[in-house]
Amino acid sequence: MNKLLITGVIAISAVLGLSSCSFIGVAPATMDGMMNHDSKYSSSDLMFAEMMIPHHQQAVALGDLASTRAGSDAVRALALRIKGEQAPEINTMQTWLGGSSEDSQMNMPMDGMLSDEELAKLKSLSGKPFDVLYLQKMIQHHAGAIYMVSMIENSKNADVKALGDSNVKTQTLEVAEMKNLLAKLQ
Repeated sequence: MNKLLITGVIAISAVLGLSSCSFIGVAPATMDGMMNHDSKYSSSDLMFAEMMIPHHQQAVALGDLASTRAGSDAVRALALRIKGEQAPEINTMQTWLGGSSEDSQMNMPMDGMLSDEELAKLKSLSGKPFDVLYLQKMIQHHAGAIYMVSMIENSKNADVKALGDSNVKTQTLEVAEMKNLLAKLQ
């Protein structure tokens, strides 16, 4: 994140120094070209990774929680499958950022993320009440991730595009599965 911020400041300074025009009307694609001309990842690709890593980390943590608290074998299996899908994707995105597999420190609101209060509530439950709340929150969580993929819909990087497309396909199917499980529990 710091590299991206520094790169952005340098690019902005350079443009302001070379031009009397303001940034109003400068297209994001132009900014991507200025900031990442040597990188195979655009600033949108990198911002997507910065945001999606903690999003996926929360889904992995929720999978851990479900492994001991879920009452339904189907909910437990789904949660562990989601964890198994998203953990390797975290590592992939961290390589885009030149980082390791440690937890991301990005602290900004993102669609679908559970608040501290929602996490505490989920941690306090087990059995069917856990299953119902887990499914409700994971449906929102997946919807947030699907929305975030729109950040990279114009990515020129095949790997980034493939990960985004895979996320949309997989998580759309899982949302349908979760809605079906939720209907059976209520």
